Amino acid sequence: SLTIAAIAALAATSNAFTVGNRPSTFVTPAGIRSSNTMLFMAFESAEEIEMDAEDRMSKSVASVSQNLQSIRTGRANAAILDRVVVEYYGAPTPLNQLASVSVPSAQQLTVDPYDKSCLGDIEKAIIESDLGISPNNDGTVIRINIPALTEDRRKELLKQCKALGEEGKVAVRNVRRDGVDALKKLEKSGDLSEDQLKDGQDSIQKLTDKNVKEIDDVVAKKEKEVMTV
Repeated sequence: SLTIAAIAALAATSNAFTVGNRPSTFVTPAGIRSSNTMLFMAFESAEEIEMDAEDRMSKSVASVSQNLQSIRTGRANAAILDRVVVEYYGAPTPLNQLASVSVPSAQQLTVDPYDKSCLGDIEKAIIESDLGISPNNDGTVIRINIPALTEDRRKELLKQCKALGEEGKVAVRNVRRDGVDALKKLEKSGDLSEDQLKDGQDSIQKLTDKNVKEIDDVVAKKEKEVMTV
């Protein structure tokens, strides 16, 4: 379970993208919603709209890729701790800012806190995460043995991979929707011709197809890692 402070920290660090001139929301793996309240200036051309859409779609793909790294496989990977948030002197803080994480073997991680007084807090945060791993605190460092994945656990992780991919594709399609809306607004105001509107819509659709395929590819790669015994 997540504390309110941990939820706030995850919400603050989750990926949100501004769509057109209003915020859009990206759902993190923990199901926490975050929005970016910064407003963009009104677009003046189809090129600006397309460039903005391309940038935000790329960020959606990058977010999916980053979140997939935190899904563990049967081998030790320091990135699985990237989403762990620790209560450090009352402030929710990402674990990777409080300790170095090393991989001494294919089946073990070592967490070495910069401040040894927070060992217990780090241990608690790892236990309360959804990673399904048990930390061993020896008073100096925390060792985490990575158990082999059971068939049931692999199926659960595959569902997580698919869910992350779907969330990313929803974010990409939201960018497409708002890009098209922005183009129509320019056309209505007389700043775009009907042909320019159609060309802009076609360009945004091609960007959408490209980024959705990239998400499918990174998800498929992660699924293969999860299923590799």
